[in-house]
Amino acid sequence: MAASYAISECTVVRDGIDQPRMHDIDTYSARGGYAALRRCVETLAPEAVIDQVEASGLTGRGGADFPTGMKWRTVARSPGVGYVVVNGKESEPGAFKDRELMEQLPHRVLEGALIAAHAVGADEVVFFIRGAYRLAYRRIAEAVAQAEQAGLIGELVKAHVHLHRSPEAYICGEETALIEALEGRRPMPRGKPPYPAVQGFQGRPTLVNNVETLANVPAIIARGPEWYRGLGTPEAPGTRVFSVSGHVARPGTYECELGVPLSGLLQLAGGVRPGHTLKGVIPGGTSTPILLPRHVNVPLAPKSLKEAGSLLGTASVIVYDETVCMVDVAANLSQFYRDESCGKCTPCRDGTEMLLQLLTRIEAGEGQPDDLELLNRICEYVPAGSICGLGVAAVVPAVAMLRHFRAEVEEHFRLGRCPIPRRFEVAGQCFPVVPPEPSDAAP
Repeated sequence: MAASYAISECTVVRDGIDQPRMHDIDTYSARGGYAALRRCVETLAPEAVIDQVEASGLTGRGGADFPTGMKWRTVARSPGVGYVVVNGKESEPGAFKDRELMEQLPHRVLEGALIAAHAVGADEVVFFIRGAYRLAYRRIAEAVAQAEQAGLIGELVKAHVHLHRSPEAYICGEETALIEALEGRRPMPRGKPPYPAVQGFQGRPTLVNNVETLANVPAIIARGPEWYRGLGTPEAPGTRVFSVSGHVARPGTYECELGVPLSGLLQLAGGVRPGHTLKGVIPGGTSTPILLPRHVNVPLAPKSLKEAGSLLGTASVIVYDETVCMVDVAANLSQFYRDESCGKCTPCRDGTEMLLQLLTRIEAGEGQPDDLELLNRICEYVPAGSICGLGVAAVVPAVAMLRHFRAEVEEHFRLGRCPIPRRFEVAGQCFPVVPPEPSDAAP
């Protein structure tokens, strides 16, 4: 289980996070905050800023892993004055790293967004923040007010910054559904093209970047793209902030260089809880296939995980021990995706409901062997007919159950009940494991 050598965090995005009042502009500035923004505006042309981001190899940290510099360049070259939208929706089960960044390091996120606005020629920045993240919303609002008072917004960077509370809908994390919500409509994904980078919010070029993606930018500008490329692997430079939850001794967020072995990350999180054994690990949120104990030393990087049959996704790591029934996992997560389907696509709308009914029946011990063939057909039908990634994600838990835990499924048929006593709702174990949120009156 444990790595054969000591693993330590590599803090780029989370640098200084343990220092008191890092959410305050004075503390952040004392650690070099906003120096990168000043350098960009005062000494670097927008094209040169994009060159540095592109040279760093930074890719999107929201799950798509698209090259950030390429996205910025597309927006900059599209006709019209653009928008920068900071995607703080974060509703993937198991994800909570963006919440921490907005709460504890709001100025770093804001600085990255302002650098992006300068680089792509945007005059509006919009923070799209999950509605349940009340403290994160307040901390970003305070950071914007402090930056305006300091002349960073409006004088140094000629842009307006707005905040928008996201509806509680998983689909809002998809950038075109996000834009629909911003424009006051029901959040549903748009057909593409046109892509948002060319024609997005209000018909203007729109850069949509994840919170963690933008939080990397100040360090890249300050220390140079060569330094950033020295972290991680040649194919995947830099670090990732991993949200680790489930059956580990120390759930929380950990920032590591890309390519760290899964065993090393589990070591940082204290390993599987004492007295239990590892059954499986979801490496990138519930939309990514589960890894088995034999994969414990796989490097956490896109190429390595793809070769192992999974994905890095949102880097939301969920650990399961032997007390978990994987049919229960699949049934609980299928309910989440059924509830979060926007209903636009018939295969997704109806297929997720059929999937939930089948899995619930099997978990209760009332299934029939023929149900497995029907499950297979649904798992092919739903993603094939969906226009966004939710349809693909919805079938992942069921596919993993059939591929890796078929004997456990058949045990349900043989016994006429679940062979593992249900001690909790498994989906509940996938949601953020973080300290209680302070009240609105807290500093």
